[in-house]
Amino acid sequence: MKFIGHKIYLRTYEDTDAEALYDLHMRNKEFFQKYSPIRNNDYYTLEAKREFVKNCEPQRINDEGYYFGIFLKDTDQLIGNISLSHIMRGPSQTCLLGYTLDKEHNGKGYMTDATSLVVEFAFNRLQLHRIEAGVMPHNIGSIRVLEKAGFHKEGIAQKNVKINGKWEDHQMMAIISDKD
Repeated sequence: MKFIGHKIYLRTYEDTDAEALYDLHMRNKEFFQKYSPIRNNDYYTLEAKREFVKNCEPQRINDEGYYFGIFLKDTDQLIGNISLSHIMRGPSQTCLLGYTLDKEHNGKGYMTDATSLVVEFAFNRLQLHRIEAGVMPHNIGSIRVLEKAGFHKEGIAQKNVKINGKWEDHQMMAIISDKD
């Protein structure tokens, strides 16, 4: 599965992406840690990335989660990832959006492009009704990405996620499909 944006494209992970994913996480370990749960050392291994890539396909087949690498069009370099997870069917038709982007590529519009592509996929192909995302209130860049992609603020979830060892508030944001 592949979606083409302005300067990036998204595609589902392949076995050959494990090394690039490992490299992305190692280059950005300290940067990502500011916005992530504490990870054990096993997380930062090539074997863990191979296992992650291997598990993406069954989750997609079972309609549980969709995980995409974000690649630069001109070099095919993996610069981030974006996912739709915790998919709920039935009356909710909702999911959670998550993403990370290489610190060297922040502020260039890549994540806004990737988010718009994933939203289109979620609403048009998966027929979801609502996509939610949580962002720490001080992460202004991420809030702007979501707003540019059409998300609206819904409120603050207090002490919502344990990030870097501390319970953090999250600005809850959502986008709702205009289809009935």
